[in-house]
Amino acid sequence: MSALLDSFAAALDTLPSRDAAGLGESRRAALQSALDAGLPHARVEAWKYTPLRSLERRSFAAPSPTAPAFDAALLAGIPTPRMVFVNGRLDPVHSDLDGLPDGVSVQPLSAILRSSEPRDGNFLARRFERNDEVFARLNAALAEEGMVVRVETDTRAGAPLHLVVIGTTGDADLAWHLRHLVELREGASLTLVEHHLASDPHRHLGNALAHVHLARGATLAHARVQDESPGATLFTRTDAVLARDSEYRRLDLELGAALSRHELNVVLQGDNARLHGNGVLLGDGRRHVDTRLAIDHVGRDTACELTWRGLGAGRSRTVFHGGIRIREGADGTAATLSNKNLLLSEGAEIDSQPVLEIHADEVQAAHGATVGQLDPTAMFYLRSRGLPAEAARSLLTAAFCKETLAVIPDDALRDRLVKHLDAALLRVDVA
Repeated sequence: MSALLDSFAAALDTLPSRDAAGLGESRRAALQSALDAGLPHARVEAWKYTPLRSLERRSFAAPSPTAPAFDAALLAGIPTPRMVFVNGRLDPVHSDLDGLPDGVSVQPLSAILRSSEPRDGNFLARRFERNDEVFARLNAALAEEGMVVRVETDTRAGAPLHLVVIGTTGDADLAWHLRHLVELREGASLTLVEHHLASDPHRHLGNALAHVHLARGATLAHARVQDESPGATLFTRTDAVLARDSEYRRLDLELGAALSRHELNVVLQGDNARLHGNGVLLGDGRRHVDTRLAIDHVGRDTACELTWRGLGAGRSRTVFHGGIRIREGADGTAATLSNKNLLLSEGAEIDSQPVLEIHADEVQAAHGATVGQLDPTAMFYLRSRGLPAEAARSLLTAAFCKETLAVIPDDALRDRLVKHLDAALLRVDVA
């Protein structure tokens, strides 16, 4: 067994053998299945482009019971209501849920695990059967913290809710496992913003899994900004199920970490469900950025529109898999996927794999992927207007990425996301 899995097995012994949700047995079963499967290797198709050889030789300690201190200036641009986790632990000092409207419940997972109402934690007992789902199994075994959001029928939350996960320097390399639930009942609406940030350089590992459940007619706008430390490792996964007439608007900005992998799995279960999913994958330095989409159309007249942009600079590697499946009976489906990528350096690599699987009639579906360089005609035009080469390159690159942000309807939030993206682009070295 690898040093990584050994350290995770030891971490289970630090958890209570049984909590109020009765998860002791299921945790040990999930851990054992992960240990039996081992870490995925290059022959596992879903991990073909993301080798874990160097990671499997590392060991990680469990975080201390309380959140450590960090520079609170990091939160200056993140308004309330918000819930803050530092090195995987709830930070009650910097969390502030005042201002939530009636009908919106936000709780830390740790409180639910101590609750006398075990049904509130039923989502934690989900089983993950595929051998390539090792990190989901590890999360099922070891998650003891996260954010649980429930929005009641016809409740329309006004201000965005912010989930902030911060990594900061520790005495050892740490690993934390967060589990989140976002549940919107019929006719409800919410804007949620995830922030994965670093207050100091570190080499920790974060493993987060989120469940999103949208009932009939519910609307969720969900932005996720990943700008972790250049030495960090981050595995995140979102599993969403959309009921009839619901709408999920999603934006992912992958801007940081040494190794980051995000899986977005969406099932459009009900008729007329809608998904608008956009993202930016920023590869620079020696970063490895991996994103996998698995969009499953089940209901009739469902639609997904996916626009992803990738950048490769330095000696980075950017990996994108966009999978769309239209099941038998999902007539009337409209599905489009566009993945365009810019190679900004000769040493960078971009792997793009769009996959479209159709088992229904009367559908409209299209996908496309390109990998190229900046348009020389556009560069010439800007240079001829007096812009230096670096400024022209930056202007074109920013325009290439920013079209994805249109998926967020909140103007103020979109402006803040633009500033975050601009700051990340300024760090890119094309040499």
